[in-house]
Amino acid sequence: MPPGLPTVTAVVVTRDRPRLLADALAGVARQSRPPIEVRIGNDGGPDIGEALAALGAIGTSVIRTGAGGAAAARNRAARGARGEALAFLDDDDRWLPGHLEGLAAALADPAVEIAFADCAVVREELGPGGARAELARRVIAHDWDDALMRHDDFIPPSAIMVRRPLFERLGGFDESFRYSEDWDFLMRAAVLTAPRRVPGVSVEIRMRATGNASADFGEERLDCLRRLSARHGLPAIEPKTFWEVAEAVAGTRSPRGA
Repeated sequence: MPPGLPTVTAVVVTRDRPRLLADALAGVARQSRPPIEVRIGNDGGPDIGEALAALGAIGTSVIRTGAGGAAAARNRAARGARGEALAFLDDDDRWLPGHLEGLAAALADPAVEIAFADCAVVREELGPGGARAELARRVIAHDWDDALMRHDDFIPPSAIMVRRPLFERLGGFDESFRYSEDWDFLMRAAVLTAPRRVPGVSVEIRMRATGNASADFGEERLDCLRRLSARHGLPAIEPKTFWEVAEAVAGTRSPRGA
């Protein structure tokens, strides 16, 4: 293990998508620097035992979280983690092989407590056998930007790695937010430390016609956005899909011109 790089626990959340989970876990197993363990918050659905085979010999723990939502699933999976840093992955997303190594290298700098990778937002269709067909993609490659984050959360959970002490200091994700819990987490983290971008796409955020939280414009999500605005002093937030966020961010210029 290269000196100075933190050990990493992969924290994966899943709910009723065993085929997609197996694909996500296969990406974990292909990492150039694998995690020391994988902790899976299973928020409901069928047994995921077959999906775990994709991890090979990587040590794995499965924690049933009782349909409490993504924030609760991540928090419960993170409890007892052995890694010095936590990297998050949703069951329908993919890490590319250098993802963990790139983020861990950023955290090798003692001044860096949280880092994020560039991502590709992929629209896809699932075939009858679960085959994934890509329809279109947009790339989000932007430095941390306080002003941009006031109206567009452009950093998905699957792109984030955080030192465990900072995660614990923040109390993890706020479980009162069933939507935008990751946005709230990043805003609270940024009060304490500057998030570090790792340039280069190393994660794919996969979106389908159904099953995407960002496409839910119902009252509960709107309430979460209102509470997020009140907590962080933000203007009124218009709900967007992550595909729309990627389009909006593409029209801005990164502070360093990336």
